[in-house]
Amino acid sequence: MKLNKITKLFALVGLGASLTLAGCMDTPNASVRPAKENSVSQTIWKDNSTQMDQFISELMAKMTTEEKIGQLNLLTSNWDTTGPTMSDDYLEQIKSGKVGAIFNAFTAKYTKELQRVAVEETRLGIPLLFGYDVIHGHRTIFPISLGEAASWDMDAIREGSRIAATEAAAEGIHWTFAPMIDISRDPRWGRVSEGSGEDVFLSTEIARARVQGFQGDDLKALDTVLACAKHYAAYGQAQAGRDYHTTNMSERELWDTYLPPFKATVDEGAASFMTAFNELNGIPATGSNFLLNDVLKTQWGFEGFVVTDYTAINEMVPHGFAADEKHAGELALNAGVDMDMQGSVFTSHLNESLEEGKVSIEKIDNAVRRILEMKYRLGLFEDPYRYSDEERQEQTIYKPEFIEAARDMARKSMVLLKNEQQVLPLKKSGQSIALIGPLADSKQDMIGSWSAAGERWNKPVTLFQGLKEKLGDQAKIHYAKGASYEFDAKGTEGFDEAIAAAKKSDVIVMAMGENWRMTGEAASRVDLDLPGNQQALMKELKKLGKPMVLVLMNGRPMTINWADENVDSILETWYAGTVGGHAIADVLFGDYNPSGKLPMTFPRAVGQVPIYYNMKNTGRPIKPEDPEQKYVSRYLNTPNTPLYPFGFGLSYTTFGYSDITLSADTLSSGASIKASVTVTNTGDYDGEEVVQLYIRDRVGSVTRPVKELKGFEKIMLAKGESRQVEFEIRPEQLAFHGADMSYGYESGEFDVYIGSSSTDVKQSSFTLTESKTLQPAKAPMWSSIK
Repeated sequence: MKLNKITKLFALVGLGASLTLAGCMDTPNASVRPAKENSVSQTIWKDNSTQMDQFISELMAKMTTEEKIGQLNLLTSNWDTTGPTMSDDYLEQIKSGKVGAIFNAFTAKYTKELQRVAVEETRLGIPLLFGYDVIHGHRTIFPISLGEAASWDMDAIREGSRIAATEAAAEGIHWTFAPMIDISRDPRWGRVSEGSGEDVFLSTEIARARVQGFQGDDLKALDTVLACAKHYAAYGQAQAGRDYHTTNMSERELWDTYLPPFKATVDEGAASFMTAFNELNGIPATGSNFLLNDVLKTQWGFEGFVVTDYTAINEMVPHGFAADEKHAGELALNAGVDMDMQGSVFTSHLNESLEEGKVSIEKIDNAVRRILEMKYRLGLFEDPYRYSDEERQEQTIYKPEFIEAARDMARKSMVLLKNEQQVLPLKKSGQSIALIGPLADSKQDMIGSWSAAGERWNKPVTLFQGLKEKLGDQAKIHYAKGASYEFDAKGTEGFDEAIAAAKKSDVIVMAMGENWRMTGEAASRVDLDLPGNQQALMKELKKLGKPMVLVLMNGRPMTINWADENVDSILETWYAGTVGGHAIADVLFGDYNPSGKLPMTFPRAVGQVPIYYNMKNTGRPIKPEDPEQKYVSRYLNTPNTPLYPFGFGLSYTTFGYSDITLSADTLSSGASIKASVTVTNTGDYDGEEVVQLYIRDRVGSVTRPVKELKGFEKIMLAKGESRQVEFEIRPEQLAFHGADMSYGYESGEFDVYIGSSSTDVKQSSFTLTESKTLQPAKAPMWSSIK
């Protein structure tokens, strides 16, 4: 390692080799620069901003315009592929000082070599920033993000992100493109697998936990990576559930539903934001001055940097918003984009745009500074190779405690959707088991999409492996693939083998769902049925009259009406991760009592989509006592209700809820009400329950949802045990954007619900006696178009 180049860099900017980041980190300081007017940022980065600003200012004074623009350029290496590759000469561009960051590069050895090129073969030796899609694990893969959300366990989610960061950092990665915090109510959209579901409150809590897990409390620590909140904003409401499609919504919907998780990540100190592919009300997010400058950087006081999604600047041309890529680059930079991912638009055109006066050097400098500050905080100017340590890599990845944490997270994520006749848990001895289905022994499917460096083809533990290890020689397992999950599979090939295995068995366990490629980015579907001939095989197995258990593996809610009506037990396992097979076996045989709750509604039919629990009522709501009534808001051929509602999930035990007790029946500004219930484990197993609090504002200056999640607590109860669970309700929790788009709460009557799901609740009510404006009305988004 040649650190003389780093010493030269410090000397070049006039600070001397003694001014290293280690010395700068001794005095914590919460902000990069003085807070902007109306800024509400609560940035938690530790640095001495005076020394950092001096270092970066003097470095930038030595940089040419081309070197500055190079810092705004993010290119992929050829190590991994997550999109169409547009530039093969990334090594030459690094050498010429035209690259500030690289993604899809990992392992300590590889990143060290790329860093060496940047540090030792360029004029200033500015280190590279390495990024990667570490979404639900790096080497040790945890359940998909939607599955983790089903745990409703913030400590476990935070720990999963911490482990992912630890492994990624040990392989030379500085930055993850996560968390994905897009609210979505449309399961046709494949990327629901990468998010936290349909609810604002739950998604916001998860967003906070993931940022905390990735970044910790010190960005310089070697077991942390920079977080990236994505996709900003409203990407999850793509029309028709089709990826990259148009988004169009009211500003109230944007502010009350889609922006809160992003604001929460700013408050938690998320280091970066990623722009969304979609347009929002006619303006591509990557060119939205409203989103990036007005809201993110000015109103929220965000002090990190903004990166585009993959070639999003280039794509403003086919959007019809930019005349050509040069124009697109000008729109992006002026709107607040700091880094161009893979499109090479800034390096190709920005200097010309500067000469023409289409962009300013101040805009370029601001973007460069934001990027350099993050490199400084990571300690890369002190030692650019500090993350690329092969010995630490060897000691870190796949640690036994990481594997155990992934197994525990997988168990917590599973949702028991049905359990007639208490078929589950299965007996470990005294019965034979037929294990059938295309997902029963498929390693590549166990870890789902966006599985980073998870070694898909050899590391994951399948369900078949998990059952064999769990049972040993206590029970006979008869395995047959039986069916196909490919869309075009229509015949009966493999049925005979599966039926023969089932005939020899006492119980049938069917591992069915989606091919992992059917979920994630660019994986939208027009139906939500089990693909291929899986259901046809289930119908044949049903004729045998034996107990049937469906183990679902999938990345989205599905329409499984036939299974709900005909199968005895259904366990939703999502894609459970590296040791998913062990975790599923733990649940099937009762070594873990399932405790997951759905973070997203399961529809009965695609025609109900979008369907979500906190919808608004209509002027002609359906009457439950008269479901056939005409001229009300209903379908002719299916109930309005979902197959499984938000927050739903069974257990091997049962829980009883007392009526709600309120500490008062009126609430005023500055005060609070305590709402409590007593929860009792009334069954035969110890178990966990997620106690959920919902509130309804009966009348508002604008219509309000039928109920909204406002709190939850996950508790463990031994069989027969009771516990009081108490929630505090404050006026601020009841705030929303009113008729004039001011933000505050309004006096009136409120219903409060506490229960085990969004539909199974106890009810009470209280009166809010005062109204209060917390924030004035915001300027409409169109007013900021430049």
